[in-house]
Formats: sequence, C-alpha cells, structure tokens
Amino acid sequence: MKKPLGAVVTALVLAGAGAAPAVAASAPAPAVTAVNFAGTVSLSNCSGSVIRFPNSADTDPALVMTNGHCLETGFPEPGEVITGQSSSRTFGLLNSAGTKVATLRANQVVYSTMTDTDVTIYRLTTTYSAIKSSYGISPLTVQDTHPTAGTAITVASGYWKRTYACNIDGFVYRLKEGDWTWKDSVRYTSACQTIGGTSGSPVIDNATGKVVAVNNTGNEDGERCTENNPCEVDANGNVTVREGINYAEETYQIPACFGAGNKLDLNASGCVLPKP
Repeated sequence: MKKPLGAVVTALVLAGAGAAPAVAASAPAPAVTAVNFAGTVSLSNCSGSVIRFPNSADTDPALVMTNGHCLETGFPEPGEVITGQSSSRTFGLLNSAGTKVATLRANQVVYSTMTDTDVTIYRLTTTYSAIKSSYGISPLTVQDTHPTAGTAITVASGYWKRTYACNIDGFVYRLKEGDWTWKDSVRYTSACQTIGGTSGSPVIDNATGKVVAVNNTGNEDGERCTENNPCEVDANGNVTVREGINYAEETYQIPACFGAGNKLDLNASGCVLPKP
C-alpha cells in the first residue's frame, strides 16, 4: 500500500493512474475511444470508479469500487470481510476531462476486505440511469474474465486527476504486504510509476474500456514483505522483491457475486470472494 498523503493524512493510500490512447479498430469497425476520466471518482484519500457488471440494469442502484484499505472505518483485518455496513461517504464524480461534475453519496458498504484481494464496493443513493440523465456519464463495466498478460492498460486516478499507461507484465501467485496476502495479483510493467492517492483507481483495458483490476500497491524501498513494500511469493514459497514495481488486484471474480438489482450474494454459483 502506498504511504499517506502528507503528514496530516492518517490513512494509507495506494498506487497509480495513467491514460494511454486505445488503438483504433480497423474499418469498418468504429474506432475505440481513448481512456479518459469519465466515471472515475475522487475520495477523501483515495481514487475509485462508478462500476457496473455485465448483467446490471440501468435502474439498479449505482456502485462505487475502491480499495479495501481505503475504507473510511480503517483497514479490514486479515481474514475480515465486511458486508452491509452503513455509510454516508461522498465521492466526487468526474467527467472525461477530469472535472468534478457532481457529489455522489453512499448509503452502504456492500463489501469490503483486504483478504485475497483489496476491494471495497459502496452502494450509492442513486441509479445509473439517474447519473446518466443528470451528468451524461456512464459507469465503467467490470470485465468478468481473467485479464491477459501483455494487455495495454490505463490506471485512472480520480484523486489526482492523473493517468498512468503501461502493460500487464504478469500475475503474482501471492502478493504479501505486512499482515495481508493477496492472490493472483496483477504486476505492471515499470512504466506505471503510481503514487500515494491512486489507491482504488480502476485499471482499464485500453482496447475494451472495461475494468480488469483495481490499483493497490507497490514496492517503494526494496524491503521484503513489509508495509509499502510487498513481495511476490510463488507456489513453492520462493520470495521475489521488485523495488519500484507496482501492482493491482483482479476484479473479474466480482460480477459472479452480484445478482439482480446489484445485490450481493456470496453464495451464488461461481462466487469465490471471501465470506464473513
């Protein structure tokens, strides 16, 4: 996880955002639109995005995704899963240029954990259709299939209104940082030099515009498996430290845990998220 933003910030914040233009599709298919800030949000200490799943309806309550370590009540403990917690947290909704156009409000922490992954999902007091009607902004869709190594990505930070462009370098069997361990994490190529405050930023596939991961940490000082210095652990227990390399947590497994009305169902078929 990234260090706090200045001495007055007490919550740890994680890594990066970046925008690279998507490759234009060849005729007669329409050109792919370059990744921008539309649908991203700023939090008090982190970044995030308004998200939907492939089967979400326009009339469903809108959801915001950020990191588990960005939760306003503090870091979830190892093994802890929070569901249905009341929240009134606010988010600054950004348009494509990175300008704040609205303040959105949550009424619930639907799901939050730092076990196996690092994610918090909030339910808002409004719907996707209402956001679209009022501000012309659509949510980002979470891809429901595993990302691919080599994919060109953009990490878009609503906090900093800044983007970082790089590729998925590969996947980490276990990423360990302090007391927390995450599974099958995304490792960026070195071009994504993300900074504190970009925690929770959506990692967007440039070709599809879909979210494939949520940005969350990086090894700052070359230390081994300490806070702000995650280490990679392979299936045989071998540890690798990559100073200056940053990481994200995959999100493809999340859609299977949400049913009609964007309601969380941790017992749904195919849902593998940790349970309380």
